[in-house]
Amino acid sequence: MATYKTFLRVIVVIIVFSYSIGAYATDVRIGDITNVRGVRQNQLVGYGLVAGLAGTGDGTNAKFTIQSIINTLRRFNINLPPALTASLQTKNIAAVMVTANLPPFIKEGSRINVTVASIGDAKSLQGGTLLMTPLIGANENVYAVAQGPLSIGGFSFGTAGGNVRQNFPTTAIIPDGALVERQVEVNLSGMNKLYFDLNHPDFTMANRIQQAINSHFKQYIAHANDSGSVVVDIPDFYKGDMVGFVSSINQLTVENEVKPKVVIDERTGTVVIGGDVTINPVSVSHGNLTVTISPNKQVSQPAPLSAGQTTVTQNPTITVNQEQSHFLNFYKGATVKDLVNALNKAGATPNDIIAILEALKQAGSLNASLEVM
Repeated sequence: MATYKTFLRVIVVIIVFSYSIGAYATDVRIGDITNVRGVRQNQLVGYGLVAGLAGTGDGTNAKFTIQSIINTLRRFNINLPPALTASLQTKNIAAVMVTANLPPFIKEGSRINVTVASIGDAKSLQGGTLLMTPLIGANENVYAVAQGPLSIGGFSFGTAGGNVRQNFPTTAIIPDGALVERQVEVNLSGMNKLYFDLNHPDFTMANRIQQAINSHFKQYIAHANDSGSVVVDIPDFYKGDMVGFVSSINQLTVENEVKPKVVIDERTGTVVIGGDVTINPVSVSHGNLTVTISPNKQVSQPAPLSAGQTTVTQNPTITVNQEQSHFLNFYKGATVKDLVNALNKAGATPNDIIAILEALKQAGSLNASLEVM
């Protein structure tokens, strides 16, 4: 019989009871929710080698790694005879793909972060150093060169008797690991219109943005084309000062409804949750543990002859028992924070919590958007 540590059984029973999503409004800058069309990042990619691994690199089955080593040695005028290349060992070297984003307006000589991922059968990139790797854009021009020691978010250790691994040690980052060699020119001078594209298209938000711009400049220069963009005519006064014009618009604020969200990174087991994200009444089974979250109303009475009012607060009570009934019960008023606290008490792993949250979203019991990275 499969153990509950390796197999998670989730049964969701939805009680018909509506509960509204607790969205709230806050002021946000236009520059934080829009981008000027044409002012964007560009993706870069490159192929390289990571050296200095402690026997955790590619095996001899990765022929492209062997060929890459031979080509690298030839660049340094080291030519190996065929007899030696056939027996070349690669356990301290791994072939990798290197990716990066080139920000707009970045200048030559600046540094950007890079991500390094193994494409062979390397067990770990821990302790490795990326050798000089050109990074090219979609037009096949070289825009940056990456090199440096790797930083990974996990580890992998093992012997013939077993192996211990945390997260994914075959992916790493190099902070400021690439040097920009070519910049992408973005010329805003001479333009008569600017397009402000919303990061998350929304008709209401587009309307608020056009109203805020027109109100600030006291003339009708902005109009929303659709839910995803706002067109702004550049006044004659600002045609010689595009930086000042864009800055003045970016500093304007509009009301923004912030909807609750749960973010999950399955690669690292990270779950980021807002404390007020609620769940509908629901029951979940998990192993042989029963966790119940029930409402615990507390009444606060004002002092005699005072002007105060009686208030009622919700303080959910969490109980954990080990018995034959395999259900976690959550009632109205419970939050995802209560859920996670209960699951932690029950001994659930991060992967268990992720699986339960995904099941709750599929069942419609999670009152928040779920974003999986």
